[in-house]
Amino acid sequence: MLSTSGVPIEGESGVGYRLRKEFHLPPIMFTEDELQALTIGARMVSAWSGDDLGNQARSALAKITSALPVSKQHSIDSTHLYAPILCPQQRQNGITLFDQIHQAIQLQWRCEVCYSDAKNQPSQRHIWPLALYFWGYTWTLGAWCEERQDFRNFRLDRIQQLTVLSEHYPDESGKRLPDFVRQMQENEYNVTIRISTQ
Repeated sequence: MLSTSGVPIEGESGVGYRLRKEFHLPPIMFTEDELQALTIGARMVSAWSGDDLGNQARSALAKITSALPVSKQHSIDSTHLYAPILCPQQRQNGITLFDQIHQAIQLQWRCEVCYSDAKNQPSQRHIWPLALYFWGYTWTLGAWCEERQDFRNFRLDRIQQLTVLSEHYPDESGKRLPDFVRQMQENEYNVTIRISTQ
């Protein structure tokens, strides 16, 4: 496939394949707009996610900057796009749990949460964490709830206590992330239909 696309590949029995020395791949370079997007993305992750992911975002941006030609490095430093933390309380409410929940999602660990609903009523739940969603002000956790035997969204700032149980939850059909997304989309569609027919 490479040869037919014009890349000078040579092959020899018993030796293998090689690319001719005179052939050079063109450097892959970001456009100014791509650099702006990467910068604001990394700044948003740094400001609005957990400490671990925020550190990784800053590290990735530093690596990208160091690999850029000097003429392009100014694009990152001069980007006038910021993601400030509006108040420390906003960050504390939920963000402190972000790294634990993120790890639990990656490792598919069950969690026990003490959760307060909108009326400040507490409840104990055993959940299978599936995904984190950011809504511009708060993070929510999409999960399968064992007590409700259904999908639920939990605002991170309403989780009063989190215990990662270090027990894997099963990979069951109907209780996976694609199932959660499908149900949320169906619920949104049904709400839209009800509103439009009223």
